[in-house]
Amino acid sequence: MKVFRGLPNALARAPCALTIGNFDGVHIGHQALLARVRAAATELGLEAAVMTFEPHPREFFAQRAKDMSKAPPRIANLRDKMQSLSGAGIDRVIVEHFNAQFSALSPREFTEKVLVEGLHVKWLMVGDDFCYGARRAGDVAMLMAAGRQYGFHVETLPTVMNNSQRISSSAVRAALAAGDFFQAEQLLGHPYAISGHVIHGQKLGRTLGFPTLNLRVPHRPALAGVFIVQVHGLAEAPLAAVASLGVRPTVDDSGRVLLEVHLFDFAQSCYGKVVRVEFLEKLRDEEKYVDLPTLTEAIARDASAARAYFARRALTATDRI
Repeated sequence: MKVFRGLPNALARAPCALTIGNFDGVHIGHQALLARVRAAATELGLEAAVMTFEPHPREFFAQRAKDMSKAPPRIANLRDKMQSLSGAGIDRVIVEHFNAQFSALSPREFTEKVLVEGLHVKWLMVGDDFCYGARRAGDVAMLMAAGRQYGFHVETLPTVMNNSQRISSSAVRAALAAGDFFQAEQLLGHPYAISGHVIHGQKLGRTLGFPTLNLRVPHRPALAGVFIVQVHGLAEAPLAAVASLGVRPTVDDSGRVLLEVHLFDFAQSCYGKVVRVEFLEKLRDEEKYVDLPTLTEAIARDASAARAYFARRALTATDRI
């Protein structure tokens, strides 16, 4: 899969079947849309392409308004989004920098400069509530009219439902915020996880008796707290662990978000390796403690609860055998 930061240059602008969206989480509604794009591209002999945005448009406008409470928390980092799009068979991803200039494009300018001249779109699929251009002035009817004028076909995908619930990134965020990983998996089509490179931390966990591997989380995540997790990528089987995802209020006042994972019975060096942390159950919310001994006691309780969880799961698996 080819990834472009901004519109491809002239040599890379092969005609494409395109879809446009934020694709945060790439839930099963997104997956249905991507499957249709892949099928259309194959049928028409085109590249299957996705245009997505960084930052999220609502995040951009929240920054301009100096009110980040209006920005949606992220379900997935860019790495995980790209992996999901690649897994859906997409050939080309355009990560468009959403800024003041881009947000000011009129619907007509967007069609001409981005879709026609920039991407050579021949087939386009969007959701039935798709809006585009400055102040979201363009809608699906306008897009279909533009397609007839410029020679590209437009299809829409109706809302995908899970029983009576509309599948959306907002629904996934709500499930994650509530610690409902079963519901999140139903909406995503797979267990929820965060991946990334293991980085060096302050080594504080080691001094407290609970060494951790650390993953940087560049954007406000859709969940926070202390969790039972398992880690993929370090051994043949996933490794049992307990994790904290948040701003570490007891030891850090910078507001930086970090995912800290304490692996059970594993002592190898992990720095620089790419791991995937799969979330299984929420233990509690993040708290600020009065001192490090109190924090250490809380971590010990969390680790004990997580070990008990894995012991029960192992026992259940043995009973099934």
